[in-house]
Amino acid sequence: MNRSNPWQQCPEASRVGVWLLTRRLALACVVAVSLSGCAVTPPPRTPPSMSVTPLSTELDALPPPRSEFVVAVYGFKDLTGQRKPSDTVADMSTAVTQGGGALLVDALMKVAKGKWFRVVEREGLQNLLQERQLIRATRAEHQDTTPLSPMLFAGAMLEGGIISYDANTLTGGAGVRFFGVGTHSDVRIDEVTVNLRLVSIQTGQILHSVTTRKSIVSTRVQGNIYRYVDGNSKIFEFEAGVSKNEPAQYAVRQAIQKAVLGLVMEGIDAGLWEFSDPLLGLAFRQQFEWSRNAETRKPESWAR
Repeated sequence: MNRSNPWQQCPEASRVGVWLLTRRLALACVVAVSLSGCAVTPPPRTPPSMSVTPLSTELDALPPPRSEFVVAVYGFKDLTGQRKPSDTVADMSTAVTQGGGALLVDALMKVAKGKWFRVVEREGLQNLLQERQLIRATRAEHQDTTPLSPMLFAGAMLEGGIISYDANTLTGGAGVRFFGVGTHSDVRIDEVTVNLRLVSIQTGQILHSVTTRKSIVSTRVQGNIYRYVDGNSKIFEFEAGVSKNEPAQYAVRQAIQKAVLGLVMEGIDAGLWEFSDPLLGLAFRQQFEWSRNAETRKPESWAR
């Protein structure tokens, strides 16, 4: 018994079916090429540049104080004990940078273009004392009686550290698939918290304390194509994806800069120091108060 082909009975339907199949395959090829271009094309090479954050500019723009404040930084340690989070294997790398002291000194030196704080070296104090001893020995050997300038001592020191690192405070994702073409995206948010204290050297009293936190956002986008071709006898499959992770060091740096900014502004309210130009300083204080009030109105889970 001969069975007639329905496509032969209706040439118009045959042409429409071929056209639809061709269109779907063309769409699949376009998406595949687009995704492959994103995945295969290497990122552009960028030359080294100065690391500048929005808070760096804000600290630099502050008006100078009436008088400079000499401070010492003995370190800014990682007190979290956290290791870098991993979903596959145990990673012994620390979750946050171990160079918090250098980031704190950098932030202090940027306040009012370096006119607010005079920072004395204390992390490398042993090296500094050894170098001064070498100078004395060399001068004595050549009978040079030129006295060595005395070291500058500080009126206060800055203590504190990175006190918390919370992983996966918020996770989520979404995806869609249509005719074998799909995409999926994920997001993960971690949080880092730092504490900064100003301590009087003469009395040991904690003059002021500031705690700030910063979110670390990681995102991932994936796309894939899954098709049966050649009369459903072969499978065409393509996958591509890209992820972007905010550097933890960048987040720690911004949290430290925010703590320094808060220390300066709240220290004015506490009477620790004052602006050389009260009217200009008042505008910055009002802007800081507005920014702080806006942050306190954010939901707890989305606070930066």
